Amino acid sequence: MKPRVLTVANQKGGVGKTTTAINLGTALAAIGERVLLIDLDPQGNASTGLGVHSAARAHSSYDVLLGEMSLAEAAQPTDVPRVSIVPATMDLLGAEITLAGQRDRTHKLRAAIEKLGPEAPFSYILIDCPPSLNLLTINALAASDGVLVPLQCEFFALEGLSQLLKTVEQVRSSVNAELEIYGVVLTMFDPRNNLANQVIRDVRQFLGTKVFETVIPRNVRVSEAPSFGKPVLLYDLKCAGSQAYLKLASEVIQRERLLQAAE
Repeated sequence: MKPRVLTVANQKGGVGKTTTAINLGTALAAIGERVLLIDLDPQGNASTGLGVHSAARAHSSYDVLLGEMSLAEAAQPTDVPRVSIVPATMDLLGAEITLAGQRDRTHKLRAAIEKLGPEAPFSYILIDCPPSLNLLTINALAASDGVLVPLQCEFFALEGLSQLLKTVEQVRSSVNAELEIYGVVLTMFDPRNNLANQVIRDVRQFLGTKVFETVIPRNVRVSEAPSFGKPVLLYDLKCAGSQAYLKLASEVIQRERLLQAAE
């Protein structure tokens, strides 16, 4: 069965994008799904957060974009059962220049994913992007079924969201007509903050059922986990952050069943 391809994206930095990619992938794997995480951010934080250090990145997403290696060849297992990763290296910083003259430069990743075929060994492919609209992000959006948007519960959240919605519309009209907003995940929620509660109300009013019911709390264990090269579910399964990502994964599975029924 064809995997669901989701880009985890937000043009605003510091919203929990990479944290969500790592921990949602781990939570999906914990309930039986097979997940491939493609790290397209030159900083490689998703790779580090899954315990793949720089010295262990012999192959990377850069090799895939250049067509020098297939996704299956570049993917490597992680310490998380049922989670593989195509890691990122700083080489990605030069991808825009390297691919600039190629006619299919926006569809490199899409072509690589299509080569996995309908019997791909993954049920979900999650793509972690840099917090900017560049050729890497456009490649991810061109290859995806939908965009999963982490949205921090703070004052400028809606401004960043409106920018992303415009970007999705541009990509839909130019390189991927089937691209949709898959869902919005509210992150870094502090219940003591009245403004955070107001942001949640505003976002739900604006986007309705596109917003997941699960809200990811601000949690110190979630912040600590990457420094140990682990998703928070492996670092501290019982903490509030881990439990929230497990609930989010369950919601994703439910959403997937509804989408398949509609198809």
